[in-house]
Parts: sequence; structure tokens; C-alpha cells
Amino acid sequence: MADLRFWFDPVCPFAWMTSKWVRQVSAQREYAVEWRFISLRLLNAHVDYDTHFPPEYEAGHTAGLRLLRVAAHVRDQHGNEGVARFYEACGQHVFERGPEGDRAVRGTAGFVAPVLADAGLPGGLADALEDGGSDAQIQAETDEALGLAGKDVGTPILHFQPPEGVAFFGPVISRLPADDEAVALWDHVVGLASFPGFAELKRSLRERPQLPAFGVQPGEVGQQEDWHGGSRRQKR
Repeated sequence: MADLRFWFDPVCPFAWMTSKWVRQVSAQREYAVEWRFISLRLLNAHVDYDTHFPPEYEAGHTAGLRLLRVAAHVRDQHGNEGVARFYEACGQHVFERGPEGDRAVRGTAGFVAPVLADAGLPGGLADALEDGGSDAQIQAETDEALGLAGKDVGTPILHFQPPEGVAFFGPVISRLPADDEAVALWDHVVGLASFPGFAELKRSLRERPQLPAFGVQPGEVGQQEDWHGGSRRQKR
């Protein structure tokens, strides 16, 4: 039985930041983490991308869905531990290796081949990028996450001590805490979310995440931006 379920889209920078923190916490608390899928592309299927998001978001979210198809096949063949390795390798390639390039490239075989190699997984899994047969499963897990946290959310979704425990969107963090701060932050977040009457604590102003893909190196503080509606607000 998992201590924590974590729903992720591999192209979401804030899900990646939170996942790094959760790995810190799980190592110290010996939590078992179950990695589950939530697709930003499926979540926004009803949205007109041209009017709601910056131009590159549709290609980026589509690439995320394609990577989740690979993740679904990884789970079928290599279980939750394989998904953990795949997501770790994806995050390293997407966010930790310098400025982000064309987001659509992330959904290609050329991108996923070295990801699979770094994760110690068979290269043939790249064929799953084109396999829409997994989309129903990804949609079901996306719907499961929304059923726990509500519809006006993004990624990640966390469910602590399932099935009865507390579930919530986030937390959205832009900096990775030190190891000795990680558990304290976790206890604060779970304590707040566990209060039955608590619903939301939010601000759309965020620092750019402390990731090389965003030009922010470890130890630096990213420029503050307005991520209204889940994306960096476009200047009109």
C-alpha cells in the first residue's frame, strides 16, 4: 500500500519541483510513493489554446501526453518502480540540462530514446509515443485526480495516506528546500490540508522555478511572474 500517490505530467515544471521535494521527504520518512498520470492536454481538451495560453503551450502539453503514453507502457512492463525511474529521467532531460528548446521535440522518439536509456528501460518503449490505446487509461487517472481535488486544478495532485487520507493540488514551489527543511515543510503542508474546513491558499505570483530550463541555477532566485490561469500571463 502506498503512503502517497503523486499525479504528474512530465512537462509540468512545478510538478517536477514538487516531485524532487517529495523524493527528499520519502527518503527521510520511508514513504512508498505511487506515481500516477494526469495529462494537462486532456485536462484542457475543452480549452481554446490560442486564447488561453502562450503559443508554445499546446505543443508542450501534447508532448506531455505522448510521454505519458510511454509511462503507461513502462508501468505495464516494469511496474511503479519503472515509472519512478522514467519520470526521474524525463525531468532531468526536460528541466535540468540547460535552457528549454522547442517543446514539441519532447514528444519525439529522438528525445525519449536517451530518457529510456538513462532510466535503464528498453528503447523499444519509444514506440508507445504513437499508441493512443493508452489515452483512456491516462484520461481515467486524470479524472481520478480531479475527483479528489476538484476541477479547477493543475499538476501535481497529491493524495497522502490513501484511500481515506487528504488529497490536494500542489504545493506549488519554485525552490527546492534543503534536506533538513524538506520534512518540516511537508508537515506544515499536510497539517494545513488536513484541516476539514480548509480549501485554498493561493497566489498567482510565482518565482520562475529554480531550474536550468528556466535560466535559474541552484542557489539563484527566479524572477517573479504572474502565472494566472496556470501559465505565465501573456502581455497583450
